[in-house]
Amino acid sequence: MLLLSFLVVCHGGSLSKSFYQHSCPQADDIIKSKTLQHVSADPNLPAKLLLMHFHDCFVRFNKPLWEVPTGRRDGTVSKSIDALTNIPSPFFNFTQLKQNFARKGLTVSDMVVLSGAHTIGIAHCNSFSNRLYNFTGKGDQDPSLDSTYAAFLKTKCKSLSDTTTTVAMDPGSSGNFDSHYYPNLLQKKGLLQSDAALLIEDQSKGIVQELVNQNNFFTEFAKSMERMGAIEVLTGSAGEIRIKCSVVNS
Repeated sequence: MLLLSFLVVCHGGSLSKSFYQHSCPQADDIIKSKTLQHVSADPNLPAKLLLMHFHDCFVRFNKPLWEVPTGRRDGTVSKSIDALTNIPSPFFNFTQLKQNFARKGLTVSDMVVLSGAHTIGIAHCNSFSNRLYNFTGKGDQDPSLDSTYAAFLKTKCKSLSDTTTTVAMDPGSSGNFDSHYYPNLLQKKGLLQSDAALLIEDQSKGIVQELVNQNNFFTEFAKSMERMGAIEVLTGSAGEIRIKCSVVNS
């Protein structure tokens, strides 16, 4: 099981690793304890927390691990549509992915590294079933998808209309945060179209090959998560400190 400690903070601006040293010196320990408690009760939670980071939060893992500067303030506007329009679509091709990450100041390397978060979690059939049944609009299968893997997926997702069935993102290792996603990808077993797109260009494919090494992946994942944590941070008098994390203050 993946163990993680969760902090609703991001790196950048006027953040500090000792921000809560005087006002709440046990903040990190409290958050870590509560997060581990909830992760133990829900094995799917790590993947959900990773997704939250793409929205507005920062996630810190025991593997990989890095120090997190604190002091981020929350935004005063919270709309689900804003989050959805910023998250890369599972149907994106390489060019669309590259543009999406570049708009946030992230590189192709960051893009490939952060895609490794797909080593845990699940996906609904309708996020990839077009690859099985209607890839180009002619009732065909995506030729970049391993045929044996495609046949397995068809036993799980029996039609384009299936919106409820889920499939593990990283077959064979979906419960562990590791580098298994990358050898799977090289074997044409990337679940999403956006996964397969990482093999289209020589640059990104080369990065995929380097990240098969788990030590490389953990090191680079920590760096890319820190860079992503620096995106559009609110500090000082900007934003607010929410009374209830899930909603803006009234």
